[in-house]
Amino acid sequence: MRQLPTLALFVCCAFMPFCFAQDQFESIRASILSQMQQRNVPSIAVAVAQGDHIIWEQGFGWADREKLIPADANTMYSLASISKPLTATALMTLTAAGKIDLDKPVNDYLGDAKIRARIGNVDDATVRRVANHSSGLPEHFQFFYRNESWRAPSFDETILRFGNLITLPGEQFQYSNLGYGVLSDIICRVSGKSFADYMRQEVFLKLGMTRSAVGNDPALAQYEAIRYDGKDATPIVYYDTDHPGASEIYSSAHDMALFGMFSLKAHLPSQSAILPDALIDAMQRPSIFFSPGAGYGIGWQSDTRNGITIVSHSGGMPGVSTWLRLVPAQNLVIVVLSNSDDRLANNIADQITLKLVANWKLSPAAAPEPAFIPPPDLIGKWSGTVQTYRSSTPFHLEVFPSGEIRANLGNQFGTILDQVSFQDGTLYGVFKGDIDLPEAARRPYVLSVNLKLRDGKLLNGAISARATGAGTMPAYNVSSGSRAIPQSIRVEKGAFVLTQWADLRK
Repeated sequence: MRQLPTLALFVCCAFMPFCFAQDQFESIRASILSQMQQRNVPSIAVAVAQGDHIIWEQGFGWADREKLIPADANTMYSLASISKPLTATALMTLTAAGKIDLDKPVNDYLGDAKIRARIGNVDDATVRRVANHSSGLPEHFQFFYRNESWRAPSFDETILRFGNLITLPGEQFQYSNLGYGVLSDIICRVSGKSFADYMRQEVFLKLGMTRSAVGNDPALAQYEAIRYDGKDATPIVYYDTDHPGASEIYSSAHDMALFGMFSLKAHLPSQSAILPDALIDAMQRPSIFFSPGAGYGIGWQSDTRNGITIVSHSGGMPGVSTWLRLVPAQNLVIVVLSNSDDRLANNIADQITLKLVANWKLSPAAAPEPAFIPPPDLIGKWSGTVQTYRSSTPFHLEVFPSGEIRANLGNQFGTILDQVSFQDGTLYGVFKGDIDLPEAARRPYVLSVNLKLRDGKLLNGAISARATGAGTMPAYNVSSGSRAIPQSIRVEKGAFVLTQWADLRK
């Protein structure tokens, strides 16, 4: 494992006027420094706000270790999925202006490329359901690295290839980056501006967020933290996605504290009232639940434990781990950003929450899953197809009373379904196979299934090509006919989850 430079634990306190309040965070600062060294994390930035003031903001370590650029509270970090509440805020400004109706079909706001229903009625996939992850759109992500030849397609192409409803609209929560890619596309179409321009002009600048941008903004590039691999702390080549509204915003801990205060209706004099309080409340009110007391609204997760409501979002992707937590009862905002995909950001967010929120407790460790025992309706032979945007391929599953499941896809060798579970009427598992998608040819991958049992006769839902492994693998840039020594380049393994439709009958 590569070690950080001896100065890597450089600490920058970017906000000194509230030093009287910083004493309460001394133990957390010491913990951050210790854990960064132990876990080889390049940097962490933290901000805590209460009421209408930031009471602590600080950077630790290096935003750019190679250039020895220290992190501070104004360093811009890739946010990953805490881009979603920001995108949702932009969506709600258009709702407030009467330009978007949350309960109209999402296809009403798209161009020639429309969402397709593999099951159910596509008109039931409303803007609201896309925003709360219950539209039926599947799990999806794609990362495109600058040291490789693949580039993000047009969003219309992404919709045509992957914009399929694979569960009934409103039936269940299914976290979908693709859905927030759809929302950023709608923002562009309705506003007549690029997503980046709309976010900058109508959200960031109006909320005083001057160190925030969509993607790699050349004017702000000098302030961006380099993303580092969580295994060996080596720099990751810049990448973008085909779902910008889900994953591509950069911001600082300071700016996210400002956003958090706006989201708690602090009404700072330096911020424009871009949304009425009623719409802010509506964003944070769950409209779909995924566990008792925990659900998702419009861009926000809400979780009530021990009588305490935490409104939050987290983010994670290669070189990124981020947390944004709001405690409405205390007008409290907690922001932790890191340029490493290590769990340290989560640990620090928990430490701050435990310190400041009385009676809040960590979630108990997940109980080990019981051994898979197939219900009687699942046992037997199932036959159908996998349907991609390119082809239709025969697909067979045989479920034995013992719990063994054999899978056959097309004329490929049969294999055993691994990591099998059956929860809430849905069969999950993983097997080796080829789904014949050009986008998946970039990496070794496995196929995962997420299939809903319906009336004991149908088994349908998602089959996903999932790039295998974590971290990176070596590759070489070799030009045909070149006599030069091949140059090693980094190739990230976790590059995609690409979902298509599987439909089987007993």
